[in-house]
Amino acid sequence: MIIVNLDVIMAKKKISSSELAYKVGITPANLSILKTNKGKAIRFSTLDKICKVLNCKPGDILEYREGDEEND
Repeated sequence: MIIVNLDVIMAKKKISSSELAYKVGITPANLSILKTNKGKAIRFSTLDKICKVLNCKPGDILEYREGDEEND
């Protein structure tokens, strides 16, 4: 299972959801979906923009956890 640690990085960088959504060019609702691990996918272009704004790497945001698979 892929875990999105976006809220942790945002707290460390002291940036609000609305500010990040604006700078990345996505809706606050879509950012919320990512933050709450409810998203099914993320575009590389969106991930790239998030990393640029937060000055981080994809591995800082995305984490793999084995054995936490959800049934689809």
